[in-house]
Amino acid sequence: MRAWARAMADDAAQSPQRVLLVTGMLGAGKSTALRELEDLGWESIDNFPIRLLDRLLTGETQDHPLAIGFDCRTRGFVPQDVMDQVRQLTDGDAVSLTTLFLDCAGNELERRFNETRRRHYLAQDLPVMSGISAERELLAPLRAWADVLIDTSEFSVNDLKQTIRDQFAQTAPRAMTVTVSSFGFARGKPPTADLVFDMRYLDNPHWVPGLRELTGLDAAVGEHIEKSAIFASSFAKMRALVLELLPHYAEQGKTYVNIAIGCTGGRHRSVYTAEKLARALREGGFSPTVLHRNLASRAAELVEGGQQS
Repeated sequence: MRAWARAMADDAAQSPQRVLLVTGMLGAGKSTALRELEDLGWESIDNFPIRLLDRLLTGETQDHPLAIGFDCRTRGFVPQDVMDQVRQLTDGDAVSLTTLFLDCAGNELERRFNETRRRHYLAQDLPVMSGISAERELLAPLRAWADVLIDTSEFSVNDLKQTIRDQFAQTAPRAMTVTVSSFGFARGKPPTADLVFDMRYLDNPHWVPGLRELTGLDAAVGEHIEKSAIFASSFAKMRALVLELLPHYAEQGKTYVNIAIGCTGGRHRSVYTAEKLARALREGGFSPTVLHRNLASRAAELVEGGQQS
């Protein structure tokens, strides 16, 4: 066992360290790109003193790929020095390094700076466009040298996130997390729910003899709910809506989607429907997590003031 562990460690040590240098024009989206890379599983460092890159990479091999952001504000920033240093680091097999340059049209950068009321680092008391022009001239060698160039002039934030995923998700794939939860309106709606379905239009099993102490996980409660003339058609529409929306949430870069299904107490109608919807989502290719917020609560506590709906 120890020999196997040593062999695995030796293989890991021989794998090159994956490094992505992220740079570009101020306002072109570097911070957004680094946050998205971090969500994809990269170790992310912003405004790192690039002259210390060799020291950072001479330690132990990282378990995750490393994304390092820098720009004209970084102390000691000299494009030619950066390129020379990178060439030295990639001479051997220890580092697999890629450079990403984020560019953007000058008029769009000017609009973004004016919109956020931020002063360009190179403009000082001059107009924003003066700083943008000076920065573009300074970064021209890096732009021409970069392995990957992304122009964000026409991009929304979501467009940039999607492009980063398309370019770099293969090294650290990320799946959207879907949660289906049941809850009782008597205890308040979940604050983080993206989609909320109210099942109080169905007859409440709480008032049916023999069902009050059961839950939506029991077959008798499910049979009672399925007998409702409206349940089959309404559930079919709910299922179709959720299955239609989830791929679009994923396209917009949403990491978590929380689907909350409520009834009065959160023990019967919502529980049964949540379980049924989760099964439908699994059949549709998703892997939802199911949570029942109020399932353990005492039945008598949950119907406050004799509510019957």
